[in-house]
Amino acid sequence: MPAVDPKQRVSALHEQLNYHNYRYHVLDDPVVSDAEYDALMRELRALEQAHPELITPDSPTQRVGGAATERFAKLRHPVPMLSLGNAFDEAGVYAWRERVARLLGDDAPIAFVVEPKIDGLAIALTYEHGQLVRGATRGDGETGEDVTANLRTIPSIPLALQAPKPENQAPGSDSAGSQPSALGSIPTSIEVRGEVYMRTADFDQLNQRLAAAGEKIAANPRNAAAGSLRQKDPAITASRPLRFFAYAVGPFEGVALHSQWATLQLFRQLGLPVNPDARRFDDFEQALAYSREWMERRDQLAYEVDGIVFKVDSLAQQRELGVVGRDPRWALAYKFPARETTSKLLDISVNVGRTGVITPGAIIEPVNLGGVTVRNASLHNADYIAERDIRIGDYVTVKRAGDVIPYIIGPIVDRRDGSERPWAMPERCPACGTPLERAEGEVAYRCPNFGICPAQLVRRVEHFVSRGAMDIVGIGEKQAQLLVERGLINDLADLYTLTAEPFAGMEGFGEKKIANLLAGIAAAQARPLARLIVGLGIRFVGEVAAQALAAAFGSLDALMQASAEQIDDVEGIGPVVAASVAQFFSLEANRALVHKLKQVGVHTAQHVAVERQGDELAGQSFVITGTLPTLAREQAEQLIKAHGGKVAGSVSKKTSYVVAGEAAGSKLARARELNVPVLDEAGLRALIGAAPTPPADPGQITLDL
Repeated sequence: MPAVDPKQRVSALHEQLNYHNYRYHVLDDPVVSDAEYDALMRELRALEQAHPELITPDSPTQRVGGAATERFAKLRHPVPMLSLGNAFDEAGVYAWRERVARLLGDDAPIAFVVEPKIDGLAIALTYEHGQLVRGATRGDGETGEDVTANLRTIPSIPLALQAPKPENQAPGSDSAGSQPSALGSIPTSIEVRGEVYMRTADFDQLNQRLAAAGEKIAANPRNAAAGSLRQKDPAITASRPLRFFAYAVGPFEGVALHSQWATLQLFRQLGLPVNPDARRFDDFEQALAYSREWMERRDQLAYEVDGIVFKVDSLAQQRELGVVGRDPRWALAYKFPARETTSKLLDISVNVGRTGVITPGAIIEPVNLGGVTVRNASLHNADYIAERDIRIGDYVTVKRAGDVIPYIIGPIVDRRDGSERPWAMPERCPACGTPLERAEGEVAYRCPNFGICPAQLVRRVEHFVSRGAMDIVGIGEKQAQLLVERGLINDLADLYTLTAEPFAGMEGFGEKKIANLLAGIAAAQARPLARLIVGLGIRFVGEVAAQALAAAFGSLDALMQASAEQIDDVEGIGPVVAASVAQFFSLEANRALVHKLKQVGVHTAQHVAVERQGDELAGQSFVITGTLPTLAREQAEQLIKAHGGKVAGSVSKKTSYVVAGEAAGSKLARARELNVPVLDEAGLRALIGAAPTPPADPGQITLDL
C-alpha cells in the first residue's frame, strides 16, 4: 500500500473538519458522531506535530487564538457600521414604509427582507482570498476594537470561506471516488457583518459554572457575550459558548451582489451561519404579518431577540435612500413590546443636569427586568408624577422602553395601605440652594445658577471631556465629581490649568495616570472648533449643528457677536437652535468662559487660515460628503474657500453642488432628492481649473451600508 503524503492528508483533514464544523455549528445537523470528529482532529494534530511546516493559520487546530493581550488595538471601519432607527408599534413601521415609498417614488416596486434582531454584540469580519484576516467590534460605528484572536475561537465563524458542496458527502472522503466540485466562487475580499451572541441555555450553564467557581455572573446573555468576546486571553473566550449569525455585507470585491437576500444566500454558500428565520417579501403587509408571528413566539426561541429588522432588499435602492444622521433610511428595527414588572417605590431623588434642568428619578426595590437588575427608573418630570398621583411607598408598574430605559408607568392604587406619601419638587436646588425656576409653558424646573452650581459644573465637565466633544481621556463621572468637590476647578477652562501637585497622594491617581491625564488635557487644546462648540453644552447644539456653525463663523468670537437672525441664516441651523446659541452667548458668564479658554491656550478659531487664490467659486455653496481620493475633508473645504466658495454642513435647495466621495451617505441621497448637482473630486478641481487627480482603482467596490 503506497505511503500517504502528509501534505495531502492534512489538506483532506482540513476539508473534512471544516465541513463537519459547518454541519454542527451552522446547520445544527451533524453527520458524524463526536467520537468520529475527535478521531479526525487527533489525526490532524499528530500530523501537524510531526510536520510543523504544514500548520496554517486556517487549520481547525488553530482556533485557540493567540497569546493574551493587555489591550485591544483600535480599528477604523472602512465603511461605518450604522445604528438602526426604531419603531415601537405598527404605526411607526407604517410611517417608515411611507417614507421609503415617497423617497423612492410611489410607483417603485420595493421588496423587503425581515430578519430577527439578535440581542448580542455587532462585529465585522474581513476575509481576503477566503481567509479570515481581521475581526473588530462595532465600537462607536466609526472605530471598533481588533478582537481577531478571540473571534477565531468561535466555532461557527469559519477561518476560511468555502465554496458550496453537496451536503450528503464530506469533503476529502474516499466515498464516491472523488471530491465534489465547488458550485460557486469565493470573493477576493469581503467584509461580513453580524452578531456574536449566546444561547439562553448556554448562558444559564455558564452562570452556574461561574457561580460555582466564585466568579462574577453575567446579568443577561448579551452582557455575557460581550464580556466573553472582550477577554484579554483568547483561551477564556474559547471556553465560552459563543455563536455567530451573519446579516450584512461591508466592502467587497470579486463578486456581484444586488440585494440583501442575495447577500444572505451568498453567506450560506460560503459556510457562514445565517439566521434560518430571515424571510423576503414582495408585499409589505405579508412582511408585517410575519413580524407579528415572530413576536408571539419570542419566549420560545433559543436565544434573546429584542425585535425584528425590516430592510429594503435592493442594494441600489438602499444606496438611493442613504443615511440620516447615523441611521440608514432603508432599515428599521421594530422593537418588541417592552417588558413590565412591579416594584415598590422607595424614594424619589432629583438630579441636576448640565443645563440646570432638575429631573426626578425613582429609587425602587431591586427587580429583575428582562435579565437586568433594575434599582432606578425614570419619572420624566414633576407634571408626570402629579398627573399619575405617584407617591413614595406605592407599588408601581415598571417598564423598559425598547428593552433599554426603565421607567415608571404608574401606581397600583389598590395596593395602597395609607402609608404612602405625596411628593413635590423641592423649591431650591439640592446642590447649591438657589431657588428653582420654571419658565412659562415648560415642564422643566431649572437651577438658574448656571456659572456656579457645582452639580451643573460636574455634568458640564463630563460633557466637555466626552468623546464627541474635547475627548479628554482619564476624566469620567467620578473624576469630574472629585475635581469639583476638591475645588480644583471652578469652570471648564480650569481644566487646562491643572498641575500634578494636587493629585499627589490622591487615591486612584498614580504617577503614570496623572501624567497621562495632563497629556490628554494638553492635547485637547487643539481640538477642532466644532468639537469645542459641542463641548460648551449649548442647548440643542449637537455635532452636525456645531460643524455648520464652525464652518460659517470660523471662531467663537465671531459666533458670540452674531445675532440670532445671522445664526439662523446658516444652512442647517433653524430658529430654535439659533435662539439657543444667541441666548447662551448673551450671558456674561459664558462670554467670560470663552475669554478664559483663549487665555489658557484653547484654540477657539479654525486652525488654518485660508489664503484667497481666486474667485471661480464665488457665490456658490458646497456640501462635502464621503471620503475623497486625495483630499481630506478639511483640505477640500480650504480649497473651496480659497477660490471664493462657501462650505455648508447640510444640503438644501440653496446648495450649488454636493462633492461626494467614497461611502457618501444621507447627504448624497438628499442631493438627489432635491436635484442638486453632484461632483466628484475631479469635478471640483475642474470648476477651479486645477489639475485632475489620477482615477481611482476601478476594481474597488464599496457599498454605502
